[in-house]
Amino acid sequence: MSVLALALVLVAAVTHAGWNLLSKKVSHVSGPAWVWLVAASAAVIFAPLAVVAAVLTHQRFGWPVLGFMAGTAALHSAYALLLQRGYRVGDLSLVYPLARGTGPLVSSLVAIWLFAERPGPLGIAAIVLVAVGIFILSLPSRGSARGGSRRAAVAYGLATGLTIAAYTLWDKHAVALLAINPLLYDWSSNAGRALILAPLALRRRTEIADVWRRYRWHVLGTAVLMSLAYILVLWALSFSPVSSIAPTREISVLLGVLLGGHLLSEGNLPRRLLGATAVAAGVATIALG
Repeated sequence: MSVLALALVLVAAVTHAGWNLLSKKVSHVSGPAWVWLVAASAAVIFAPLAVVAAVLTHQRFGWPVLGFMAGTAALHSAYALLLQRGYRVGDLSLVYPLARGTGPLVSSLVAIWLFAERPGPLGIAAIVLVAVGIFILSLPSRGSARGGSRRAAVAYGLATGLTIAAYTLWDKHAVALLAINPLLYDWSSNAGRALILAPLALRRRTEIADVWRRYRWHVLGTAVLMSLAYILVLWALSFSPVSSIAPTREISVLLGVLLGGHLLSEGNLPRRLLGATAVAAGVATIALG
């Protein structure tokens, strides 16, 4: 794994944890309204850059390219709705590690089979370390959530993780094999998500106006950080294997759990540190590989 790819993914991890904290803070509002506002805002903010990227890279828009753009919009719509629902019923330090842990574990294993990627012993050890660390972090703290609520949060976290695995593999093909510009591709995901959720938005105009009035800066902050994080990941995916990128992204779990613990009073420090050590060791092992 190159130094550039590692740097891109680590910066993406910081911005990713940041927008998830913002999303958790407003998890009491309507999921569809929030997801639509974030997607629409990101599409508007990044539209000029997407146009420039398309022109400078001479991007062609054949049916395969358009098909992958539509597919990523659908997958990211499911991801965003499931994640926000999970945050509504569970802790950031429970849902976030589960989602982030399940996704790369599945995507790395499938990439080894589907893309014939062959990580060496260090790569395999790294995947195992990251997965173990994340699932240690995901274990519930005493009193963090009641049984039914925690089970629902775990279910949403796992379901979100599966969508992460799906869009990671889908998007790897788009940017690496179809050579779709990462900035343009991320913009198409946001624009497509806004379009997919438009019927819901039209029925919730009053609610959306209220969320925008009360949480405008949360919306804009999430829109910018979310797009920036994934553009950096797509850039790294365009020249690096999924089985390295997906686990390395999970450094964001350290940040997410610490933010949840310190700012939202979730989790307990000894278990967090144990899980964090395993994740950090996995990231270091990937870098060595």
